Amino acid sequence: MSGDDEKPGGTSWKDWRWQFRHRVRTVEQLAQHTQVTPEMAQAIEACSHEFRFAITPYYLSLIDWSDPDDPIRRQAIPSADELEDPLGGRDPLHEEDHSPVKGLVHMYPDRVAFLVTADCAIYCRHCTRKRFVGKGGKMTDEDVDRGIEYIRRTPAIRDVLITGGDPLVASDAWLEGLISRIRAIPHVEIIRIGTRMPVTMPQRITQELCDMLQKYHPIWVNTHFNHPREITPESAAAVDRLLRAGIPVGNQTVLLKGVNDDPAVMRELVQGLLKIRVRPYYLYQCDMLRGTAHFRTPIETGLEIIRALQGWTTGFAVPTFVVDSPIGKIPIMPQNLVERGDGYIVLRNYEGRTVRLPNPSPSLPEQAVAAAAAVSTNGRASANGHSKDGAGASGK
Repeated sequence: MSGDDEKPGGTSWKDWRWQFRHRVRTVEQLAQHTQVTPEMAQAIEACSHEFRFAITPYYLSLIDWSDPDDPIRRQAIPSADELEDPLGGRDPLHEEDHSPVKGLVHMYPDRVAFLVTADCAIYCRHCTRKRFVGKGGKMTDEDVDRGIEYIRRTPAIRDVLITGGDPLVASDAWLEGLISRIRAIPHVEIIRIGTRMPVTMPQRITQELCDMLQKYHPIWVNTHFNHPREITPESAAAVDRLLRAGIPVGNQTVLLKGVNDDPAVMRELVQGLLKIRVRPYYLYQCDMLRGTAHFRTPIETGLEIIRALQGWTTGFAVPTFVVDSPIGKIPIMPQNLVERGDGYIVLRNYEGRTVRLPNPSPSLPEQAVAAAAAVSTNGRASANGHSKDGAGASGK
């Protein structure tokens, strides 16, 4: 990198096209930014034969090279661990089985995902579409036509998610051509855009892009912050431009070992997102995808993170923890129902305290329900349902 305008804050640096053209894609290019060890070089070369490698100068600048376990580095720089995965599958969500036409995934009754490109600003090492991302560009005009025709003749579809890859690698003109055709379909109520650009190349979120998008409301954007260090002045400004155009922004985080599998890190992330007015939406369990074994955590890790958030931070800062699967997304929540009996339930709160509450029952009259809820399991009555000795109404 040479010239002041190609450094952070410079004119070229602020140009998304410059960022995209100057993505680091080889060991030789990476060596211009940091010392590349023989082990790093071997891993990058080996992985790149199966899983592509690319990273923008902006996202590269967020890496702390003094930390071999840096969470930004883990997401973007290939590792030999990617080639050691006996369980991961090529298409773990069976998206191709739910594709009535090329590039369109119709998993749920009223919505579709439209995979309009195979390119991204960076190639995330945990990407669920590693099978094709980086191995092609935008859809052909004929494939786009077939996808739009399927949406047009399927009136149950009210929600179209434009994704990829990352659709915002395309020009404003190409995007507007696509979005305007989808918006013209009467039964399509909302259009969503799935993009990691606010995180990996925030320069792409230009005022011109936002001015174009706001002509086709309601438009929603889902983005993908995984770590609090990705929240920067540049990413916050990109989000702000979207919001000022009337575009709500939600966030989908993937639970990744060594990146965000710590309750304190996740709390810092979701609270930081609220400060830039991004709503935490999903926390995904890492998919059973080939090349991601080193990122996967047990389900219990995600549940513990949700427990550490619920009650300890703002309610709408707590994402829904989901496992994506060949039959769709399945929400997984901590079990707070401790006991169910005739006319009562015992619930556990975020502090671990329990409370007994009435639970209407068709087999019991109202008076019996009230009596059942007012008496703790050890026989001590409680006027407000809380146990009097602090041990919990259930006595457990």
